[in-house]
Amino acid sequence: AVSEAQRKFIGTFWNTYCFYVLYAEIDRFDPTKYKLEDCQLSEMDRWVLSRLNTLVKTVDGHLDKMRITEGGRALQAFSDELSNWYVRRCRERYWGSEMTGDKKAAYMTLYTALHTLTLLTAPFLPFMTEEIYQNIVRSVDKNALESVHFCDYPVADEACIDTELEANMARVLDIVTLGRAARNDGNVKTRQPLALMYIQGEPLSERYVRIVTEELNVKKAEFIADASGFLSYIVKPQLKTLGPRYGKILPKIGAHLTEPGVGNAVVKAHAAGRNYEATVEGTYVVLAPEDVLVSTGKTDGFVAATDNDLIVVLDTKLTPELIDEGFVRELISKVQTMRKEAGFEVSDHIVLSYAGSPKIEAIFARFGKEILGETLGDSLVKGAQGYTKEWDVNKEPVTLGVERK
Repeated sequence: AVSEAQRKFIGTFWNTYCFYVLYAEIDRFDPTKYKLEDCQLSEMDRWVLSRLNTLVKTVDGHLDKMRITEGGRALQAFSDELSNWYVRRCRERYWGSEMTGDKKAAYMTLYTALHTLTLLTAPFLPFMTEEIYQNIVRSVDKNALESVHFCDYPVADEACIDTELEANMARVLDIVTLGRAARNDGNVKTRQPLALMYIQGEPLSERYVRIVTEELNVKKAEFIADASGFLSYIVKPQLKTLGPRYGKILPKIGAHLTEPGVGNAVVKAHAAGRNYEATVEGTYVVLAPEDVLVSTGKTDGFVAATDNDLIVVLDTKLTPELIDEGFVRELISKVQTMRKEAGFEVSDHIVLSYAGSPKIEAIFARFGKEILGETLGDSLVKGAQGYTKEWDVNKEPVTLGVERK
């Protein structure tokens, strides 16, 4: 349990802090020189600040009633959202040498979130929060109190809370989570672009749809009233409940449930609040929801994931253009990995070199500039040199090389 808490909460919180420190040191960012209220905040900024102030209310309320565990869980959930949603979505905003208005807003938002989270978490993690406070607050603000434990506990700013924005983003997160699950079930890599996805439910506004399609690497999303036609269900008998009732014909019931269309009919009946009824071997059989085990099957060309009324369907059919895009994404990812392994700084420009199969040659010939642009590459050279490594990219052999410019 301690190991899990360290990984899910403490480690995540620390990694987000390290991310901020890394880029703040590169840019020599000083949060005392700016005010959050003067920044042009993006929608992601406003969302995380709303979540932050909702968190302050939630944790403060739990601690008032001595609900320590509940308060800790709320902190862990926010830490995960801050790291794996806000920072990951906004990572590119911290790149580049110029301190643009958007970059200031990103820095001030992340600083505010980390500072407040540190104060909120101080009673739970007294030593780690003290180190964070000293490094990101006291190091730049000489008027700050001597210790995090001398500070007042945070008070929520109601003006920052936007419940509608939080609800819409929560729905986006639910859709993205199911979309990722569908990709995993279909063994489709996230870096492989897809043409189309379907979402059962009320449409979201365009700005939220854009987040969904970017996260799931899909060109277009369509909202439909009923996505059940894309699903096939695998239904098996629940032996514990059906065995005592139907005994010898239980294998026949199992065989009946595997017949084409029966699985969907069972699920449809239960969704409508009815039992499924059939005659098997001359015996009238009634199946309630607790009498069956249901899992989602695969339909040719589509993968789907469901959670209550939410259904997300991905069209997995690939065109040559989509396949080529998948190669580009994979190559960019491999180069970024090599930059880290070679010990380059995030701001270092590189010379990228390569040697590979005819398919890889063709990809670099067509998309070389795009790959360079995404990896801070200044030039592209045939014949791997510098720090080199062999890769298998979508079953095509390639040797890549990176050198600091």
